[in-house]
Amino acid sequence: MARKDTEQYQSYERDAFDNPPEGPVGVHRGNRPMIVRVTPFIIVLVAAVAAGVLFWSIFSGEAANMFNRRSEQTQTTAQTSQGSSSSSADESASGTASQSSQSATAGESTSAEGTPSQTPSESESAQSTPEESQQVNTNAQITVINGTGVSGYANDRAGVLQNQGFTNVSAANPDATTVLPAQTVVYYQNEADLATAQQVANALGIATVEQSTSIGTPIQVVLMQ
Repeated sequence: MARKDTEQYQSYERDAFDNPPEGPVGVHRGNRPMIVRVTPFIIVLVAAVAAGVLFWSIFSGEAANMFNRRSEQTQTTAQTSQGSSSSSADESASGTASQSSQSATAGESTSAEGTPSQTPSESESAQSTPEESQQVNTNAQITVINGTGVSGYANDRAGVLQNQGFTNVSAANPDATTVLPAQTVVYYQNEADLATAQQVANALGIATVEQSTSIGTPIQVVLMQ
């Protein structure tokens, strides 16, 4: 039977399928690198070690200790931050209080130093009180005596005083009883007339003001130049 089949096969003409290529036929894969072949074993080994460490930590209580340590570190960090903030606040409050104390001390020192400088002013004010208490009497009787010999000079000066508001002013020439001074002067009889005499002197530009009880009117102006 086999011989018959062989003879029948050989009776057909040969074609491409009767000459197969040399070498392996079908799916062929080259040799893979060592690292590729070893990698799965390494992954399995690392996973096994990690699982072993995890189980050991759970059953031995080491994992709980690690969590407790982290919690303690977190609390310590928070307390340190709060302490730093409190210290900064205390320092700021202390600095503010110190500045306030220095400002208050400086103010008290300035006030204390300023007190003596005010004392002379108060003394001067007390000394000038009698003069300030005197009032200018524009109705006081004023006599303007012409000792210069220039005709109409006393009337001219009397007009100046009237323009300044004095209402009882008269001009006259010196008589036999009049003692002429060496320079132009404004005389007044009483201390109460001092302010009025000073105002008259200022209006006429006279520098000398003297008290005299021998004049016939409260204010007397003697013109000598």
